[in-house]
Amino acid sequence: MTEQVADARIPTPRGGQGEPTLASLDPRDDTVLAEYPVAGKGEVAAAVDRARAAAHWWDVQGFRGRRQWLLEFKSVIASRAGELAAVVSAETGKPADDALLEVMLAVEHLDWAAKHAQKVLRRRTVPSGLVSANQASSVGYRPLGVVGVIGPWNYPVYTPMGSIAYALAAGNAVVFKPSELTPGVGVWLADAWQAMAPMQPVLQTVVGRGETGTALCRAGVDKIAFTGSTATAKKVMAVCAETLTPMVAECGGKDAMLVDADADIDAAADFAAFGGLGNGGQTCAGVERVYVAEPVYQRFLDAVAERAAALRPGGGPTASYGPMTMGRQVQIVRDHVRDALAGGARAVVGGLDSVHERYVDPVVLAEVPEDSTAMTEETFGPTLAVNKVVDLDEGVRRANASRYGLGASVFTADKDRGRAVAERLHAGAVTINSVLGFAGVPALPFGGVGDSGFGRIHGADGLREFSTVKSVTVQRFPAPLNLLTMTRKPRDMKVSAWMLKTRHGRR
Repeated sequence: MTEQVADARIPTPRGGQGEPTLASLDPRDDTVLAEYPVAGKGEVAAAVDRARAAAHWWDVQGFRGRRQWLLEFKSVIASRAGELAAVVSAETGKPADDALLEVMLAVEHLDWAAKHAQKVLRRRTVPSGLVSANQASSVGYRPLGVVGVIGPWNYPVYTPMGSIAYALAAGNAVVFKPSELTPGVGVWLADAWQAMAPMQPVLQTVVGRGETGTALCRAGVDKIAFTGSTATAKKVMAVCAETLTPMVAECGGKDAMLVDADADIDAAADFAAFGGLGNGGQTCAGVERVYVAEPVYQRFLDAVAERAAALRPGGGPTASYGPMTMGRQVQIVRDHVRDALAGGARAVVGGLDSVHERYVDPVVLAEVPEDSTAMTEETFGPTLAVNKVVDLDEGVRRANASRYGLGASVFTADKDRGRAVAERLHAGAVTINSVLGFAGVPALPFGGVGDSGFGRIHGADGLREFSTVKSVTVQRFPAPLNLLTMTRKPRDMKVSAWMLKTRHGRR
């Protein structure tokens, strides 16, 4: 796949001289890739005003019209996937193949949202019930108007597209504020839309740091879709609360994997390495904690250690994964490893010496204290904490002893037991005998519980997340019992009282 990725074509910044700018840096060596004008309060407000006007045009297109536009947008992204993937790779440092896979998944979600919006959101009839039999009842979904999307840096196309695609398909205009670490990706997407519809800014990007995100929350948007840390989500919520602006929040995770005594150990170890170490461990729904049944604990530990030891981070085409995209994350990884080792954990692969200035070599820890920050806080680095449990029941108890609840996985030969365990796990998405399986299924809603956030993107629930519900009744004929009047007849009340007792008073 590597040969399909073109050289990075960083979008050309626009703006006048003297404006504050934001530099996009390659995290592999801090090379300046481009500088973009920072959108202040005025620029953000102007973007929202333009989006408000474009939203009226977008609404008039109807489901069929929006589908055609979005499928054309999908085709543009797919045909230029190598170009976009190169920008992703340059700004995040991730290998080219990983960047291209991310674009592929984003395109799949855009395709699904465009093709299913009408079926999910169109007006449909609902039963009116006996008491209101004279009413024809229906429920439908209308666009909110303008949605502000605040995206992350670890998957700068796939993750925000989970909000952008579904918000657009639901009939909204979108103003996208990408992470300050990956502004070029956001500008690329907006430019791709503008090339299609230059007079209708249904999708715009505003570049900046936290202040730009705050301005977007205060600019009169109808909803905010946020992806990022739990701490930042709380700050965004506080700003949104000033104007009762609703939001959907996809925050961090401390995702647990459970391995049963009858599991395929080789497969479980492969998935643990992928979910915990792939993308440098910078995957919110990957794997950070592993609970393994005692009979197979050592076999699993040996298998995952072998796979981890073979991985090599770096900036070249053969690297297993890239650098820490956000520089300050390195210290967090170092602190978590140090805390685990100080508490008595055993380093099976790597250790403190694995944490370098930009890159972190794979780290596998065993017998990690459950109160260690390596088990309680999101590490977001290429580390795996592997602990022994008696059985899956103990694994579930430990997995659920966390304030996070985003993703989880269960490995067992008994799929019925796997499904039963999945129901007991406090997580928004669970995979059985794989990890991150839900990421490539657009029909599945995605989101967390607890400190991992609230609301859902993807799937039918994701389309409804960016819609407002409108209920309509049409009186077909006068009610036999006329109760909606200030001059009710005693006979109507007597019959109503009898119906209440007859229909609902019997045990």
